[in-house]
This record gives sequence, structure tokens and C-alpha cells, in this order.
Amino acid sequence: MPTPSLPPTRLAPMQRQHIEHIFQLGEGLDVPQLPAQATIRRSWLRCLNEYRLDPTQPRPARVVPQQTLLEHRESVDELLHVARAGVDQLYGQIAQLGYVLLLTDHRGITVEFRGNPSQDQQLRKAGLYLGADWDERFAGTCAVGTCLHDRQAIICHRQEHFDATHISLTCTAAPIADPQGNVMAVLDISALHSPAQHESQNFSLSLVTLYARMIEDAYFLQRYRDCLMVRLDTSREFVHVNGRGLIAMEENGQVIAANAVGRELISAHQRRWPPWSSHHAPMLGELFECDMADVLSINGANDDQLRAFRARASNTIYFLSLLEPKRPRREAVERSQTPLAAPLARLGGDDPAMRKVQKLADRLRNEVSVNVLITGETGTGKEVVARALHDSGHRANGPFVAVNCAAIPEALIESELFGYEPGAFTGGRAKGMRGLIPQAHGGTLFLDEIGDMPLALQTRLLRVLAEREVMPLGANKPEKVDIRVISATHRHIDAMIAQGEFREDLYYRLNGAQLSLPALRERADRLFVIRQVFDEVVNERQGAHTPRLRADAISALLAYTWPGNIRQLKNALAFALATSESEEITVYDLPEQCLSQRITRQAPPLTAVAGSDSDHTLLETLKEQHWNISAVARLLGVSRPTVYRKMQQQGIVPPNWQG
Repeated sequence: MPTPSLPPTRLAPMQRQHIEHIFQLGEGLDVPQLPAQATIRRSWLRCLNEYRLDPTQPRPARVVPQQTLLEHRESVDELLHVARAGVDQLYGQIAQLGYVLLLTDHRGITVEFRGNPSQDQQLRKAGLYLGADWDERFAGTCAVGTCLHDRQAIICHRQEHFDATHISLTCTAAPIADPQGNVMAVLDISALHSPAQHESQNFSLSLVTLYARMIEDAYFLQRYRDCLMVRLDTSREFVHVNGRGLIAMEENGQVIAANAVGRELISAHQRRWPPWSSHHAPMLGELFECDMADVLSINGANDDQLRAFRARASNTIYFLSLLEPKRPRREAVERSQTPLAAPLARLGGDDPAMRKVQKLADRLRNEVSVNVLITGETGTGKEVVARALHDSGHRANGPFVAVNCAAIPEALIESELFGYEPGAFTGGRAKGMRGLIPQAHGGTLFLDEIGDMPLALQTRLLRVLAEREVMPLGANKPEKVDIRVISATHRHIDAMIAQGEFREDLYYRLNGAQLSLPALRERADRLFVIRQVFDEVVNERQGAHTPRLRADAISALLAYTWPGNIRQLKNALAFALATSESEEITVYDLPEQCLSQRITRQAPPLTAVAGSDSDHTLLETLKEQHWNISAVARLLGVSRPTVYRKMQQQGIVPPNWQG
């Protein structure tokens, strides 16, 4: 705890008195002036003892730089897109009462703000502004920071704030959780001045909590819009308009995710019937007395499209509505679209950018005189698209020869592409070698990373494309070739042309038509891609035992930004399949870099579990993981034998071993 000192004389008497109260709590005194809320008292003690904040040195509001703010906003862009309607609606109800509205990310940075422009200077000074940092470790006890720490809605009214410069403020905040229950944002309404009575903010607490739940549910509906869902409530009249529970599931009834009400229903079930795994996602038929056939027929069963089922854990009657993915009716699809060739249809699900690529590729698949250039970031699947284009066209039975121009040493690329005659150069094969371009005769030549081809070689390639013949090194006459050329690059060829690094005439030869692939993070069909790539990796294991990809792992994969795109996704899934020790691939089986900050769980390394409190730390982790030794080992980053050894050293005995 900071050493008590006299507050600076520049502080007002009320602020000096407030600082004295903080020190009294720190000294273990219990005087009537101290906050009544235990939550606030605990936060004050954290500020003194853990964060080492000095109450005699109030801090000015911290507003992060514009670039930092942009980074924070980008990290919650999907949430902001969903939340703005609720933010505007809530602010419309509170603006005339003198309140401002803040939406922060999970680190306490204000990423959305609504306030009265006439109070701009006062609000900025108070930290009620866009980009303001309300992390409890910096700002002390406050609605946002303490809400983030305790993961619950809170009123922080006037003198309940830690910092003496905040004691005129009243702030009310509620957490916004992602579908796994992790806090991803905080909704807060604050005012520069308010009545002294704490009870004056009770309605604010109800209002903020209501809108936080509305934003949570809107985000849930957006995130799982491509999944089958049920909406549920104990009141038949409110299911369609304000059903409190949401559960996303597979068509076989396997639960994928749920909102807060749905998660509590699942928890109640698991408390009564503990699963073999603490993270086991139940079937809908386990939660309710129902068959999936009954659930899937809800929309055609009754006029109000509702059906009542009994929850097994509580015997409570719930009314369920069925939300089906929004897909065009089959008849309309058949009238308006010609089915894509099978290899092209497998390239994407329902992403608009990929759909555009698929349609254009379908029109080009038999246009062998049109060379195609595929662009996109590294790892977006350019070769997969090229092969699908080849496999769906008239040349499907011909060879598909892929050449990575960036992987062949510059000294060898000419001989690799064009081939050479016997004795063409020292060190060559005695019988010579047929080049990759001649090998593609009658089929497709795929030139990957064409932007890395040396400038001198570009001239020879241009001649091949123009004359449709190849001159091997050391040969006396050219060899005719019948090829379709598909090239790909992640580089900006236009800029390379301007800098003299790429021939403009070659570019126009290659770019008869261009297919631009979106990055994985930009695709709306990420769930489709994850499942498709997972199946591909499973098939490559050739009959090896295959764990199931669990919902929390899917959510983590959906949340990650994938800088390495589909190639990185495939590597991550291959790693998880190779290292998983159970029947399910969980979030803890994924590579660490694939976990977003809000999903990654922080735990002390087991090497640190060796002091006087170590037995408590390990014991609590074991209890938290329901004595699942594999889960504890993954969480602590050690092997299972190490966990067993530490348990033996500390005298920890699992409940099923006792007695």
C-alpha cells in the first residue's frame, strides 16, 4: 500500500476528505463514511495494494492517440457494426437527462461515444470521451474498470470512485459478453453531475443492463446467422419479440453456442448431470424433453410457429421458436442460377466476394485462349482456385503443372521452365531434361508468385505466350506447346511496372481475366471454410482416429484474424489434430497464436507453483477444470505426469480416489 501522505493543498476539502477515507479503509478501519458496496471496497483495496495507486496524486484523464484508438476499434469492428443501433437508441433516451454514453472494449478503451458537443471540453477533461482509458489499473475504481474486473453490472456513484477528481461523476456500466461468456465490451452511461443519493441511479442500472443484453443478443445472431438456432422464453407471448434465450446448433441438435440465458440453462443441466468433460456441449435433446424432428418441424407445426418443451434440469416449460439460416428458396435458385461445376462450387459457401470469383471462374473454365491472373494475399488458396479452374474445364484430363516462381533459384529457373538438351551446360543431366512448360502440353501451366520471376526471364516467357513454342537450352529448333496459362501473385504488379520491375506487355498477356481472392478474415463464410479445411486435414490423416471440433475451438477460429489465411488455418488444424489427447479438439488444443486475447486463459506456470501458496493455486485450477488432468496440463503448459507429480508432492488427492 502507498505510504499515507497529506493530500495536496490544491484539492478541494471534499476531495481531501475522500482521500482520507481511502486510507482509513487501507488501514482496516470501518467508519460510516466508507462505501457500502463490498464491490467498491474490494476495488479500493486493489487500487492501493495491487496497482499501487497513490490517492494523493489524482491522475488526469488519459486519452489514447488516434492510431491506437483505430487499432482498438478495428479489433471490435464486428461488434461496433452490430452495437451502433442500440447505442444510438439508448443515447436517445438519456441525452436529455444530461448523460453521455461510452462503449469500451475489453481493455477499457472507449471505442464508441455519444455526448453533448456543447460540453466537449468538460467531458474530455473528465475522461468521458472517445479514446479514454478506463482500465481500473490506471483510472482506479470506476464503473467501466471495476465492471471489467468483476464481470458484472455496477453503479459507481460520486465518492465511490477511487480518484478524487472523479467524485462528482456518476457512472453505471454493464458487461457485454461474447457467446462463450467472455467479456468483450462494456456499456456505460455517465454524467458530470447528479443527485447525491445512490438510489437515483438504480433505473440507470436496469436500463444499461437491458441494452447490454440486447447488444449481446444482436451480436450472437450476427455471429451465428448461418447456423440453425432456437429462441426460447418461459412466456409464449414474448418469444418472437423478445425471447431471452438463444441457442445455436448443428442440424443434428449438437449445441454450438448459446447466449447468457442459454448458457445458464446448459449450466443448470450440467450441474445436475455432470458431463465426462467440463466443456462438453450437450445435444438439444439432452436439455429439453424433445426429439430433433419435433424441433425442426416447429415452423410448420402451429400458426404461431412455437412449440413447448420441458427443460430436463428444472422441469420448467419453455416455448421455442426455430430460426433457420436465411437462404434463397430452392425454386428461386434453380430459376435464377445455373449450378456451378463441382470443383468451383467447393471453393466457397455464401461469401459475396468468393461467389463473384466462382461465377467468373465458371464462365472462364473452357475459355482456354484467355489467360487468368489470380491475385490475393499469401495463403488465400490461389493454387486451389487454379486447380479448380483446370478440373472443371475441357482440359481436366490433361496435366496440371504448378510452378512456384519464388521457390526455384534464379540460376535454375530458366532450365526448369524450358528444359535443356544433353550437354547444354556443365552439371546438367546426361540425357537432358524436359522443362515444366513442355510438360504442361495439352493441359494447364500454373505460374505461382509470377511477381518474383526475374526480369530477364519475363522476356522469354512473353515469347512463349506469343508464339506458343519453347526453345530448350542447347536446342536447335523450338518445340510447339499447347497450354493454358494461369498465374498468381500476392504482389501489386501495377507498382512493379511503374518501378521497372515487371514487363507491362507480359502483364497484359497474363491478365486476360483477373480473379481477386478475399482474405480469410474478410470472408463471411469462415465457418464453411473451417469445416471444409478440417475435413481435408482429416482425410489426409488416412483413417487415423479423428476427434470432434468442439464449439469453443470453432469460436476461437472464427475470432482469429488469420494473417496467414487458409494455409495458416490448415496448419493450425493439423497441429490440433496431431496433439489432441481426447475425443474433442478444444480451444486449448489450438496453436497459441490462434487465440484471441479474450479467449486465451491466463494461468500461472506450474514451475511457479512451488511456494507456500502453490498447493492452493494448483488445487483451485484442478477444481476449476473439474479434475480433468489433461485440461489442467494444457492450461498450465506441462505434461500430465508433471501434474500428477506435483499433486503427489502437495498431497492433493482427486475426489474419486478418496476413501
